[in-house]
Amino acid sequence: MDAPIRIIVVMGPAGAGKTTIGLALAQSLGWRFLDADDFHSPTNVEKMRRGVGLTDDDRAPWLAAMHDALEHALASDASVVLACSALKEQYRRALTPAAAGSRMRLVYLHADEAVLRERLAHRTGHYAGPQLLASQLETLEEPPDALWVDASRPPTEIVLRIRNAFAL
Repeated sequence: MDAPIRIIVVMGPAGAGKTTIGLALAQSLGWRFLDADDFHSPTNVEKMRRGVGLTDDDRAPWLAAMHDALEHALASDASVVLACSALKEQYRRALTPAAAGSRMRLVYLHADEAVLRERLAHRTGHYAGPQLLASQLETLEEPPDALWVDASRPPTEIVLRIRNAFAL
């Protein structure tokens, strides 16, 4: 029998709703919520605020910090939802603790570029604006092994879809 799911990574490009969905999912499950934005260095945040996309070198310490947080969650028997862009397969591998196995699932919030652009145009108080979307979509490697969810649906519907898909 598979071990119970303990980590869910909600991924997608800027504007997909990762934080909104991740937080709502974590609250509905009574799990801890982690936001990848909180793991960025001040240098990375400033770079993105200027509309400059991050390089793999910029992302390496960020990914390592999230990996460590997920590894700690597993070791302490905690359950977490992580909202993280996780745009490339190599980033998703870097995030995944060796001990995660079947206890970790990936949810891909998929949306048309027009939906993402519209959301980003109306977002306030966040460093990732519409100017970053092109580089995010260029970097994105859509995950074949994730639960794909239509990010344009209402958050309550998306959370229910995820919970039903994973029998949570």
